[in-house]
Amino acid sequence: MKLLLTSGGVSNPSIENALIELLGKPIAECNALVVPTATYAHPKAGPRQAWQTVSGNEHRSRLVNLGWKTMGILELTALPTLGEDRWLPLLRETDVLLVDGGDSAYLCHWMLESGLADLLPTLDLVWVGVSAGSMVMTPRTGMDFITWRPENGDTMLGMVDFSMCPHIAPPGQFGNTMEEAEEWAATIDGPAYAVDDQTAFKVVDGNVEVVSEGTWKLLHA
Repeated sequence: MKLLLTSGGVSNPSIENALIELLGKPIAECNALVVPTATYAHPKAGPRQAWQTVSGNEHRSRLVNLGWKTMGILELTALPTLGEDRWLPLLRETDVLLVDGGDSAYLCHWMLESGLADLLPTLDLVWVGVSAGSMVMTPRTGMDFITWRPENGDTMLGMVDFSMCPHIAPPGQFGNTMEEAEEWAATIDGPAYAVDDQTAFKVVDGNVEVVSEGTWKLLHA
């Protein structure tokens, strides 16, 4: 499995080129599934935002409207009620999972509950995360980013060894200021980055490359 962990999606040509490199073939030849699960649990998102994503009307993150060969929805909350024969063969034929943002703790819960978290290391696909869809792969998110609080708090899957504060923006604009990111980083152990919506992490076999046309900062190593 390869990772493209973004703050704001496939938001510029550099991130799109990184995605194509990870796929190893043109987007038009790739089968994709979009995962809207995290969206439902965030108070500023919910079902309407989930529809914007899966319908391709969410233009900021550019997930489903990139010109994929095929597109489907993988709803993690449904998987525990289905036999693996109903969804695992499709997953093994999938080239990329497009995982939208929302609440990372909710997403983490359903990744574990559905069995997807255990399956991921065995799958030959690219994981494209947006915001919470990226943060779920880190060791911790910090409690400021959790609105749905299960027993594990802000502990995530830890499939990478760094944490990230997404949506860095100038004061007065939507997002988090660098000052707020510094305060967040003080609560995080291990490497911690602040990134804006023009920045992503490309991760292959544990090797991390920052892909950016915007602003990012390693707050502490």
